[in-house]
Amino acid sequence: MNHLARAALVLAGAGAGAAVLRRRASSRGDARRDDRWLVVTIDRAPTDVMPRSAPPEPLDEFGDALEVTVRPAPGDRGTELAVRLRDPESRSGSSLPSRLAGRDPYQEVRRALREAKSLLEAGEVMLPDAPPTAREDGLGGKLVGLATRRAGGEGVL
Repeated sequence: MNHLARAALVLAGAGAGAAVLRRRASSRGDARRDDRWLVVTIDRAPTDVMPRSAPPEPLDEFGDALEVTVRPAPGDRGTELAVRLRDPESRSGSSLPSRLAGRDPYQEVRRALREAKSLLEAGEVMLPDAPPTAREDGLGGKLVGLATRRAGGEGVL
């Protein structure tokens, strides 16, 4: 692939990414992101997810900072575990620059929710493959490597 075609491909990808971010920002309107629920479906019975009316292991470290609900998932497909912050920080704490810098208050909640699901379903926290399956010698591999490093413990693509 020649240099001009590679540059055109990178610019097209950046333009598409900017368009997606612009659309997401405009579709949000006045809706507050800070009061939303984060939900995962766990392939276990509700009594297995919260047997002592206490949140699962990684979520219990948040104490009273989290509001936790458990309900049967639609179609008899396990249990929905939903969490949200009781006293969320300002919207600027959840902005894209804050998230990229690792200061998004929801980042730790998402990590703990993913780990709770993994512990309940597999008995251990599942980690990404090491070494990574993508080679970092090409542009695509470098982008995947960057996204994996910046995931902040929330999983990989």
